[in-house]
Amino acid sequence: MSLRHAVLGLLAEGPASGYDLLKTFDVSLSNVWPATQSQLYAELGKLADAGLVSVAAEGPRGRKEYAITQEGRAELRRWITEVEPVRVGRSDMLLRVFFLGQVDPEQARAYLRRQAEVVGKHMEHMEAIKGFVESGQDNLSVYGRLALEYGLRLGAAQKAWAEWAEGQIR
Repeated sequence: MSLRHAVLGLLAEGPASGYDLLKTFDVSLSNVWPATQSQLYAELGKLADAGLVSVAAEGPRGRKEYAITQEGRAELRRWITEVEPVRVGRSDMLLRVFFLGQVDPEQARAYLRRQAEVVGKHMEHMEAIKGFVESGQDNLSVYGRLALEYGLRLGAAQKAWAEWAEGQIR
């Protein structure tokens, strides 16, 4: 998934400023595709240059509200239906697991324990936004619930695996 398509997807729900988009990223898309302020504003400029979004309104202090264009909506739909998702084939975390034999067993167990804790913290964040996501009836809430549930289930599996793996090291 690209930031480009994430922004187009959010703007397909309605016009928004860069600030509004960043807030939406924080409470909905951070589970699947986080974005920084500089990345988001740079992408909005690229999308505008490509004719996929337009400036719908301008406000005080240079605030711009962006809207998706027909070309942008067509690109979003093409990407959703025609472009096969990239399946992640690399994991920096698992690569390290392959080489845990190079450290003493307690360090290996500590590494795996840390991985369980990291996933646990991420799951806490997802649980914290669950009420917000579940409260809405708009498309972002309805389909956001599906993505959030995926993240929670994946996190639970990753945490359980890390705890199990820690117990395997003697």
